Amino acid sequence: MATTQADPYLGHCFRIEIQGIDRGGFSEASGLDISNDVIEYRNGDDKSRTVSKLFGLTKYSNIVLKGGLTDDRSLFDWKDKLIQGKPERKDGCSIVLWDTEGNEKMRWNFRRAWIVKWSGPSFNATGNSVAIESVEIAHEGLTRA
Repeated sequence: MATTQADPYLGHCFRIEIQGIDRGGFSEASGLDISNDVIEYRNGDDKSRTVSKLFGLTKYSNIVLKGGLTDDRSLFDWKDKLIQGKPERKDGCSIVLWDTEGNEKMRWNFRRAWIVKWSGPSFNATGNSVAIESVEIAHEGLTRA
């Protein structure tokens, strides 16, 4: 009996959802990384010549979003609240992957998110590329729904 292999999803069909921010699409999203520290220790007996290992803390990488700069100030204003001493964490944040027909296939939810870095566009008078803004978002948990 032959088995069929599923085709992988395309990386350009995605949308970002951030609680209270309804903004157009982003051209890039990265940072869906989860890692665990490894704690190494030596057993108490003198005969043991190998290192034992324990599970350490779980770490979530910051999510980086890049997209064309528009009149929408929502991302800049979210970062500005932190600068003014009024930090605002957001729940209900997701990166959603679609298939080519527009059906949701996967969703990664991140919680207690806040912008740690906002970068404005680079300008070049000899170019004709889109002005890109970038935000880096720290969070306290990533799940796949």
